[in-house]
Amino acid sequence: MPVRRPEPLRRFGWDLLALGIPLLALLVAQDGWGFPLVAGLVATAGLLLRRRRARTALVLCLPALSGGLGWAASWVALYRLGRTRPGLLPLGGWAVPVVLAALVPVLVRESLGVRDVVLTAAFVLVATAAPLAVGALVALRAELAGSLRRLTTAVDRESMARAEAARAEERAFIAREIHDAVGHHVTLLAFEAAALGVSTQDARTAAAAERMRGLAQQALGEMRLTLGLAGGQVHRTGLDAVPALVHRARESGLRVELDDRVDGVDPPAAVQRAVYRVVQEGLTNAAKHAPGAPVRVDVRVREQWLEVSVVNDAAVHRPEGSAGAGSGLAGLCERVATAGGELTSSPSADGGFALHAVLPVQ
Repeated sequence: MPVRRPEPLRRFGWDLLALGIPLLALLVAQDGWGFPLVAGLVATAGLLLRRRRARTALVLCLPALSGGLGWAASWVALYRLGRTRPGLLPLGGWAVPVVLAALVPVLVRESLGVRDVVLTAAFVLVATAAPLAVGALVALRAELAGSLRRLTTAVDRESMARAEAARAEERAFIAREIHDAVGHHVTLLAFEAAALGVSTQDARTAAAAERMRGLAQQALGEMRLTLGLAGGQVHRTGLDAVPALVHRARESGLRVELDDRVDGVDPPAAVQRAVYRVVQEGLTNAAKHAPGAPVRVDVRVREQWLEVSVVNDAAVHRPEGSAGAGSGLAGLCERVATAGGELTSSPSADGGFALHAVLPVQ
């Protein structure tokens, strides 16, 4: 990738060329000290004003044109005046004194025939109009390039807005479909669990039914929060909710040991949700693939990193249909990476499974 020169250095280079070339031409063409050389030097020095005072720089060139040594400086001043794009009529107005300053002294000093006068006049007109036209064309090209860049930016932004609107519409459609389909079944599960808890006489069955109803309501609330739909209460999914998550896992039959050492730490919400989901996924995998095996949950802070691990021992017997991996770990890995962390998962040495994540505290 080319390195762009700093603006002051680039402007100095142009100034050096704008003054150096006319000065070199003046020194080559001069024939001793006199009015033409002095006027030419004044015109060359006046080019320093061309950026802010292009008309003043051009006026300083008129005496040099009359003396015969001002064309090089005048071309630079005329080009700069064309860059300002004052309009066709003003440009023509400024071309008149330049033509007169260059042409009248020649006609007065020299005895020229008609043919020579026409040729001289044609040269003066072309020499005056050419730098004006080139400057105006360069300025017009810069304006068109800027307009094209702005148009391209506007088109890109419009395309991005349309694509985002299409994605938002698709997400809204998917959210409605999931809510209508999955929400219906989850609601029925909650009602069935409530009915079971009321109708049974067994205390353990009633307690299990109540937990099922609570989990169904929690799942429905989280689904609505994820899909961006209003309604329902959603339980917390931060660091302070990890003990409650472990408690519910114990009530469902898991043997879970929690080591929580994050007192006084307040990471960003995205990090806290990621920690909660890591523990949730680890407990879900342990319940699914290693029922009855002890599970250890460890959440602690090491320097500027928050570490969370869920490790379960080997399963006494593997339940049917537990083989194979789903998409839970892949989605969890993306969630942890989005929060600025890293997730690793691997079988442990004793045949169990370990889930470990490291996330930034800040």
